Amino acid sequence: MEFDVGGSATTDWLGLTQQRVLIAGAGGIGSAFVNAFLQAGAQVTAADISEKNLTALDDAVTTVHADLTDDDGCRTAVETAATQMGGIDVFIHTVGINRRIPVLETTDDTWQQIIDTNLSSAFRLGRAAGRLMVDAGYGRQVYCSSVSSLLAHPDHSAYAASKGGLNQLVRVMAREWAPHGVTVNAIAPGYTETELTRAHLDTQGTRAHYTDLVPAGRLGTVDDLTGPALFLASRQAAFVTGHVLYADGGRTLV
Repeated sequence: MEFDVGGSATTDWLGLTQQRVLIAGAGGIGSAFVNAFLQAGAQVTAADISEKNLTALDDAVTTVHADLTDDDGCRTAVETAATQMGGIDVFIHTVGINRRIPVLETTDDTWQQIIDTNLSSAFRLGRAAGRLMVDAGYGRQVYCSSVSSLLAHPDHSAYAASKGGLNQLVRVMAREWAPHGVTVNAIAPGYTETELTRAHLDTQGTRAHYTDLVPAGRLGTVDDLTGPALFLASRQAAFVTGHVLYADGGRTLV
């Protein structure tokens, strides 16, 4: 992504050139973030459990194959990325799954799987990256939340709980690490076309129903999220921390 400033294309405004970026989650939104940070001139390492997602990335990306629902996997991903790049300036969390199931039909195993993937991975990866950033006196962390963290969608109990918990985790990390030059923020997408949502949106009438709920009159795309992510990770957001930015076309307004 480039910005036209004074008639010339530049990415200097962001200050992301040669910044060392670790992106957890390499599919869908994560893949779009990888490309956006590469275009901004950053060094990028992507971590994912899916070899397919990792091999599909640009050759300029360093990859780490790791189970990010596991404490050892999270620690290994951060340590490997820091070794490969000589440190971590920016950490982006895009790991997430959903199962659309009513509360009364949600099993303990389903609940735990969603919490481990969406929330526990954020805590473990954020803690590991945060330790390095606090020691370095600088860092940017950005997490993918959701409008489900605020809205009471049916059949979203575990997912909504994980994203609501994520918002509070972001706020607490932001509060603790602000004195050390580390900012922590989240982006909360609305209904967005991704691998996570496509099968559900393709069911009869679903895409039209969700589109009608968005004042902007359309669903989001992964490209709608790259600008907010780049901004929150940049030097321009040095005084923004503990914030959840709703990139939802106005969905949370109605």
